[in-house]
Amino acid sequence: MRHADYGDYFISDDKRRLDEDTIVAFLSRSYWADKRSAERTLKSIANSRCYGVFAADRGQIGFARVITDGATMYYLCDVFVDEAWRGKGVGKNLVAFIVEAEEHQGMSGLLATKDAHGLYESYGFVRDSEAYMRRPPQ
Repeated sequence: MRHADYGDYFISDDKRRLDEDTIVAFLSRSYWADKRSAERTLKSIANSRCYGVFAADRGQIGFARVITDGATMYYLCDVFVDEAWRGKGVGKNLVAFIVEAEEHQGMSGLLATKDAHGLYESYGFVRDSEAYMRRPPQ
């Protein structure tokens, strides 16, 4: 398991730390998962690599999920940071934590976004279309 401390918050890939209620609630308000049932979200967590961001005084403040074959590619999805924590580098650190992970080295990365192209471009993703981006193996 990996863990990184950033002072006011930390990032972990330990699924036992995840607050599933927080994740379901946030995703139910998102533009990409607002039609997804809570049961489907929980199943997606169970079947994916997951990354949580946690603040000592607030609990879970961010999340991301990775779907992968473990060899050639990964799909980064369901990335969110609580509104109160945006603009503080949390999203940047979360993406860096994921793309720099040893288990993702040498793999192609994929994702879809409507509004965060700049964030992902700074981590090697390139636009493939209006919404999709890819990251060639590094």
